[in-house]
Amino acid sequence: MNTAEMGALKQGRRRGRRQPRGRQVDPQVLNEVRAVLGDAPRRPDLLIEHLHRLHDHAGHLSTAVLTALAAEMKMAMAEVYEVASFYAHFDIVDGGQTPPPATTLRICDGVSCMLAGAEALIAETAEAAGSDVRVVRAPCIGACDQAPAAARGHHLVPRATVDRLLRAAPAADSAVPAAAPPQDLAAYRADGGYAVLTRCLVGALAAEDVLAALAESGLRGLGGAGFPTHRKWALVRGQAGEKVLAVNADEGEPGTFKDRFFLNQSPHRMLEGMLIGAWVVGAGDCYVYLRDEY
Repeated sequence: MNTAEMGALKQGRRRGRRQPRGRQVDPQVLNEVRAVLGDAPRRPDLLIEHLHRLHDHAGHLSTAVLTALAAEMKMAMAEVYEVASFYAHFDIVDGGQTPPPATTLRICDGVSCMLAGAEALIAETAEAAGSDVRVVRAPCIGACDQAPAAARGHHLVPRATVDRLLRAAPAADSAVPAAAPPQDLAAYRADGGYAVLTRCLVGALAAEDVLAALAESGLRGLGGAGFPTHRKWALVRGQAGEKVLAVNADEGEPGTFKDRFFLNQSPHRMLEGMLIGAWVVGAGDCYVYLRDEY
């Protein structure tokens, strides 16, 4: 390579790329994203809410929209795409792909629903549906007590049948039947509620008494390891420093609809148990995490 060629190569390197790497933001799509989001804050913790708005607006999420959303929220495209692709509800359509039909039926194929006939329901619904309806499998949607469960758009269809899923206007029909009203504070107290917590707080019960009762009950965690609850509480109690109790009421595993039942029907029983647990381990704060997509 002669001197002139080397000079031209160095000059080209200095000039750099004509455009940045990665997908480029389409100004028209960016304006559309801004119009849909309106005055909503562009905070990262609202990403899922913004994805829902954009998905409901178009019926899907194009990669152009995801690119514009990432730019608008000043987030990495990889981060936005990772969240959007994690949830089965979001349909991501790349350039050149055909968007999904206007109507999507998601039929749960979790354990409880499969035992209630979901496999046959999926096959029969797919055969009966027209070209304007898409039938897809869905992971557990947290309605195990109403199996086989399905969703038409955002509307839950409990104890689904082919006829109910394919009706033209299923929204009213898909409403979950009204449950009995939850036990209020007065009724819970009249039934002896918060008595154990009160005994703990006034010194009538020691933390060791509660741990002994837990050990005798044989209560264990059901996340897979089966770790004894009294040992877990005792280990946390024995640690120095500030403690925080976090209660997972996420309904994250198939078959855990019992948690929803108790949360809906006897919320103070859950709260008293949480407060006793916080008192035993010495936690100053207590948080509950809830999620219910349908």
